[in-house]
Amino acid sequence: MVARMWHGYCSTRGHADAYEAMLKPELLPGVSKKKGYRGSQLLRRDLGSEIEFVTILFFDSIDDIKALTGADYETAVIPPERKQHLSRYDTKAVHYDVAATHGHL
Repeated sequence: MVARMWHGYCSTRGHADAYEAMLKPELLPGVSKKKGYRGSQLLRRDLGSEIEFVTILFFDSIDDIKALTGADYETAVIPPERKQHLSRYDTKAVHYDVAATHGHL
């Protein structure tokens, strides 16, 4: 299994709340129907001057991620209606082999 991790930041609580509301149903539009998709997590942290979000999507393989993103699979995928709420963000996602999981998330 592979984890795809990405960071985005909002400069106001209003933008952060709107951004979070868009991601709660599904981190990326249609991702839950993609081959190899295993689930996702959305993390939020208040840093005082901005709010940080971390998204983690789990897939069976890098090939499953490439089927979603295209050959340049490290490039961040941010729908325009969501990007408007971000003050800054990683332009690239990072990928990790999931070495172990414990418990139920």
